[in-house]
Amino acid sequence: MQTNLVQQFANTPEGQEAEEILRACVHCGFCTATCPTYQELNDERDGPRGRIYLMKMFLEGSEVTEKTREHLDRCLTCRSCETTCPSGVKYGRLVDISRGLIDEQLPRPAKEKWLRWGLTRLLPNRRLFGLGLRVGQAFRPVLPQALRAKVPPRRKASPWPSSSHNRIVLALAGCVQPSAAPNTNAAAARVLDKLGITLVEAPQAGCCGAVNYHLSEHERGLQEMRRNIDAWWPAIESGAEAIVMTASGCGAMVQEYGHLLRHDPVYAGKAARVSELCVDLGEFLLKEDLEPLKASAEGGKVAFHCPCTLQHAMKQNGVVEQVLTRAGVPLAQTRDKHLCCGSAGTYSITQPEMSQKLLDNKLKALTVEDPVRIVTANIGCQLHLESKAKVPVQHWVELLDR
Repeated sequence: MQTNLVQQFANTPEGQEAEEILRACVHCGFCTATCPTYQELNDERDGPRGRIYLMKMFLEGSEVTEKTREHLDRCLTCRSCETTCPSGVKYGRLVDISRGLIDEQLPRPAKEKWLRWGLTRLLPNRRLFGLGLRVGQAFRPVLPQALRAKVPPRRKASPWPSSSHNRIVLALAGCVQPSAAPNTNAAAARVLDKLGITLVEAPQAGCCGAVNYHLSEHERGLQEMRRNIDAWWPAIESGAEAIVMTASGCGAMVQEYGHLLRHDPVYAGKAARVSELCVDLGEFLLKEDLEPLKASAEGGKVAFHCPCTLQHAMKQNGVVEQVLTRAGVPLAQTRDKHLCCGSAGTYSITQPEMSQKLLDNKLKALTVEDPVRIVTANIGCQLHLESKAKVPVQHWVELLDR
């Protein structure tokens, strides 16, 4: 694709990166076949190819309008198009860059601005989110049905193992997961303990940075990344062999630290090392002897939902299924595995109508064989799926912990 960026963007690192991505696109349109919003709306502007043209026009100096931003906002950033693209277009990066620049050029309406401000202040703050969740859970019985469905029931974590081993890996507690699904990391710790590995959370680490970064608060997101690097670094220097992610949304972000901080003179090297050590729990377990984790096949088939961040961003499609199969967990057949469930970070809040359509589609695709439960690998998908699912939804590592 030929480009002619205006001077305002052409001499900036973001503009130069965007131009490189744009020039990789060959207009083939393969991406439209796997884009969830294009499948629903059949509008070229709501597919990757059309959005690329909209972003190109903006970067080349065309007037940007609310209509342009509406089509970009409707993008889930699921990155299914990246998996499909034969030219390797880094669409997710292009959208992050363009959304940030457009928000600088075109201020959002007050209602949108306050919603996004609230999301970037509440969700990444572990204590504040936990407090808000407890209040919501206390009043859950009297909440309107639509709101009640978004408030998960209160859950407790089982105890972490007390033993320690020579092999040590790091975990990220994150922001939402400790309150909404506190047993996930505890279950992972117990599973790894059976394999002679100690899982450690760094107390100072918090949100991975994805919420702020994907809502165009780029500098706030980068600051959260730097804080996590500082929290992990002493353990990395002491020999921690990996940063094992139990939420693929966080994993997709952490694996980008090296790229996003490559121009930072203080953090570039450390960020690159952190990204090298970042690994999804499924990928980590697949290399281990899983005999101690053998589960009983009783209880019926389980449907696995592979989050977009796991299959399209982390490129780990099929890995968790292999782990579960080796551990003796019977898997149910599912359809349309490449399509997003509609959670997509804050998308279910900012784009509720499209999110619900995609959720309905995904639940139908996951339950074609009437599974007894649904398991997934990301906290956002877990909460979104369970808001309408008729069977229990949980993180897949809890099956191995049984």
